[in-house]
Amino acid sequence: MNANAMMLESVSALQGLRVVEMGQLIAGPFAAKTLGDFGADVIKIEAPGSGDPLRNWRKVLDGTSVWWQVQSRNKRSIAIDLRDEEGQALARQLIAQADVLIENFRPGTLEGWGMDYATLAKDNPGLIMLRISGYGQTGPYRDLPGFGAIGEAMGGLRHLTGETGRVPVRCGISIGDTLAALHGTIGVLTALYHRKVNGGKGQVIDVALHEAVFNVMESLLPEYSAFGEVREPGGSALPGIAPSNAYRCADGVVLIAGNGDSIFKRLMTAIGRDDLGNDPTLADNAGRVARVVELDAAIEAWTQSRTVADVLKVLREAKVPAGRVYTAKDIAEDPHYRARDMILKQVTRDGHEIEVPGIVPKLSATPGSVRSSAPRLGDDTDAVLAELGLAAEAIAALRARNVVA
Repeated sequence: MNANAMMLESVSALQGLRVVEMGQLIAGPFAAKTLGDFGADVIKIEAPGSGDPLRNWRKVLDGTSVWWQVQSRNKRSIAIDLRDEEGQALARQLIAQADVLIENFRPGTLEGWGMDYATLAKDNPGLIMLRISGYGQTGPYRDLPGFGAIGEAMGGLRHLTGETGRVPVRCGISIGDTLAALHGTIGVLTALYHRKVNGGKGQVIDVALHEAVFNVMESLLPEYSAFGEVREPGGSALPGIAPSNAYRCADGVVLIAGNGDSIFKRLMTAIGRDDLGNDPTLADNAGRVARVVELDAAIEAWTQSRTVADVLKVLREAKVPAGRVYTAKDIAEDPHYRARDMILKQVTRDGHEIEVPGIVPKLSATPGSVRSSAPRLGDDTDAVLAELGLAAEAIAALRARNVVA
């Protein structure tokens, strides 16, 4: 890439894009956070008094969850009571000036507040509305409550996560919500492109949690369709791909992906098993899958007498993909994370310095940035309402009636 291509632009990629976020917890707010990282002006509407429940989830520092500092950076908080007719009117005014509305309430909630898409589009025909829900806005399950964990189960992921014959386990994070958020972000950017380049109007993006999970399930359905085969959990291995597994070492576990044909030969040479590397019946993946138990045993016989560090040193020299299992401590101390700005220092509104994940993806000309730390509840109520043209006296009157905070 030439030097000119690497020069940074003076504006953020999404500068000028206004997003109203009416979601809470994970899926909707993560989509808004992603847009905010690249310059969008995200106005988050929260309930007065309580705000987004995520503010109190998991580990709390000085009254606020540290998770909140990641999920709500680059956002402005306005506290509006959406159950109040005046509050609903204020929200509609905000949405009328927005490019994107993001919500992850149960289907029908916005309609009950007079904020169905047809009504909103009358004042803002270019509005792009992202709706994330458990089962989507249509279908027989639309009214059922849905969380990420349920979407992971229905989407097929939970069945594959764990050991054969045991109760399925979760991966430890709300991956279903995040997958839905990322699919929603793709939908927003696609709709924005259509609106700008093709002269289209606004539209609704309907993302269901289980569908976002199902979309990344690779060959799960085609294998059932073609062969009647129900894919089963494989523990630490990648079923049907060999060798690719977790192997015990003298002081821990190492992950080795030796499933490419040439990589497999290099792996066998590295562990002193050229007899297997040169075996013509193991030259392709199908042959290796048929003998995967034998191959895993041979690899682990080599790793068990060595430390993780020794194993990784040998395999890196052999150009075989391998890695250890990282903890939060490992990530925080890893120089590669630091070199790629994936660990950022952020000062909370209460003055605490914490480290948070950096921004993905990396753009060469218009990279994302953290322009503001996560807001306290209602930090920006006055400023945002003033942008709507409300005088200070009118805002004070709304606050006195508990419509805003």
